[in-house]
Amino acid sequence: MNKILEKRVLTPEVVLMKIYAPRIAKKAEPGQFIIVMPTEKSERIPLTIADYEREAGSVTIIFQTVGATTMLLGEMNEGDEVYAFAGPLGKPSLAEGIKKVAVIGGGLGCAIAYPQAKKLHAMGAEVDMIAGFRTKDIVILEDEMRAASSRLFVMTDDGSNGNKGFVTNKLEELLAAGEKYDEVIAIGPLMMMKFVCKLTEKYGIKTTVSMNPIMIDGTGMCGGCRLTVGGETKFACVDGPDFDGHLVDFDEVIRRAGMYKKEEQGAREAHCNLFKQKGE
Repeated sequence: MNKILEKRVLTPEVVLMKIYAPRIAKKAEPGQFIIVMPTEKSERIPLTIADYEREAGSVTIIFQTVGATTMLLGEMNEGDEVYAFAGPLGKPSLAEGIKKVAVIGGGLGCAIAYPQAKKLHAMGAEVDMIAGFRTKDIVILEDEMRAASSRLFVMTDDGSNGNKGFVTNKLEELLAAGEKYDEVIAIGPLMMMKFVCKLTEKYGIKTTVSMNPIMIDGTGMCGGCRLTVGGETKFACVDGPDFDGHLVDFDEVIRRAGMYKKEEQGAREAHCNLFKQKGE
């Protein structure tokens, strides 16, 4: 019985849900994901675990209502039951041995970067977190990220929060000032992760990226999350989703990620039209 314990609308398009799933909460680790089906006839989608509470038996997911299935999930409310909620899947993020780290989140990627920062901070690591958003109106989890880091830098593309620039601008500023990191963890849009990796490669800093944005089926059977890492074919859902960012062929991934935009838009429009026909 995967009951929705809590629902919060973080922005007009981003929703947080806390789901009762004690078996998943018992084993979940940062970096892993779950498969969700809002209803019996809906599409199955992978969503990364944003947080978990083992004692309460809850798992938190944060998603953007951009497609038909996430829109359907976003229409559900506290007390409703999600038809399927399976996991945890994927390999947990590695945190051992890290003493100082820069955790970088871009947009909705902050929901995935946050639990990694939280665990590292709890383990005693010094965590500098850099979060990037287009504008201050869509900033999410600022209080949570601040509590999970030694220092938090929130950047906006338009400077509406007083800190104009991309996450790479802040990271380069810190590196140029002499900051030394054991590792950089970057999670967010593919283009953002690509340029973070290009920057850290110049400084010789190990960089881990999460390839969750390209996952579809979540089991390795569909091949939709196929990517090239160090010249070898990998699947984000079963071999990752974390990979050495300096070995990922981002140009290939970015090309493939845009292949189904037309179909995705069609599914979204069909759902919107159905919703309007119901008079809701």
